[in-house]
Amino acid sequence: MTSSSVVRASAAAQAAGARDPWRSRLTRADVRFAPYFFIAPFFVMFAIFGAFPLVYTGWVSLHDWHLIGDHTFIGFANYTALFADPDFWNALKNTVGIFVLATVPQLMMALGMANLLNRKIRARTFFRMGVLIPNVTSVAAVGIVFGQLFARDVGLVNYVITSLGLDAVDWQANTWSSWIAIATMVDWRWTGYNTLILLGAMQAIPKDLFEAAALDGASPWQQFWRITVPQLRPTLVFTVIISTIGGLQLFTEPVIFGNGRMLGGTLGQFQTVTMYMYETAFQRFQYGYGAAIAWSLFGLIVVFSAVNLLIVRRAAG
Repeated sequence: MTSSSVVRASAAAQAAGARDPWRSRLTRADVRFAPYFFIAPFFVMFAIFGAFPLVYTGWVSLHDWHLIGDHTFIGFANYTALFADPDFWNALKNTVGIFVLATVPQLMMALGMANLLNRKIRARTFFRMGVLIPNVTSVAAVGIVFGQLFARDVGLVNYVITSLGLDAVDWQANTWSSWIAIATMVDWRWTGYNTLILLGAMQAIPKDLFEAAALDGASPWQQFWRITVPQLRPTLVFTVIISTIGGLQLFTEPVIFGNGRMLGGTLGQFQTVTMYMYETAFQRFQYGYGAAIAWSLFGLIVVFSAVNLLIVRRAAG
């Protein structure tokens, strides 16, 4: 197209806009507001199924709320009772303990596995697909299998331990042993998921950086810590926050490990906050108190996510 034809087309468009000002205004409005209409469905669904339940749960937590009967407004009495509740602090201790034992090794192993899978090895595609198999396996099946592995009398783990001349461990009876068993279950299921996320981020790092570092004499270990890890900072932040949310909301694995009971062992040695919330709200029918537990868990997740965000940013920087 010649320059003269471009000028004529532009002039024709201007003339059309001048003859039909409403069409011009509609076109500008469409360009301006169309993106908001495209993203509106997400925010509408989030408002209905996310924001409203969150706010309503906060309102319920301010009441003495039962399924049948009056809903008496009591202010922050549920929170006052909650912070003086030894069962809540026991559940919080278990949650944080399992979270630390599961999340820290999980992310470290995921980072190492992603680095290995990013190298030129045989059957690389097979291994990349294989690490995701635990994540797509039914969590109920995972819980049943690991429950058998950590069984006191006939479990494979105790068989190996006794073969080494050590005493068998009652994995459900003690705090640390139950934490380790549940953390192992969580790590086996979620390490591959985080591995693939980190692997995708590693493949987006420019190869020129590694070539320049190799020419300068940097070893593979130095390239990993000086180039790979800093370049992964946004992805590391994402995986840490997602793992924090999942770790503090841990529910299914300890429930299945405890044979479906919400008590988390005879002394509550592996009862998490979500298990205590479920027991309070749906077994004792104290919905106001259960809602207060839910909001306390929400605050705990926000605090832990913020702390982990600062730690990861400083470490990766």
